[in-house]
Amino acid sequence: MFRQIKDYITDNEFRLHLFKDSVNVVNYCEIFTIEKTRISLSYKDGILIVRGSNLTLKKMLNNELLICGCIKSIELE
Repeated sequence: MFRQIKDYITDNEFRLHLFKDSVNVVNYCEIFTIEKTRISLSYKDGILIVRGSNLTLKKMLNNELLICGCIKSIELE
């Protein structure tokens, strides 16, 4: 049980959770661009680019973002 708690607390794996009109990003490093049609950020292994329209950040924590809007594409570079 203690191992599971430790793994949860120290989790630093980059993850995306896709929903109908949003993308939840966990363990990103830095935000590069916030525009209505493009949001880009870095993660441990590269860059994430979300393209669409009316994109907004609904939740912004130290290592977690919720990007909402009409999402047309998600690119990992």
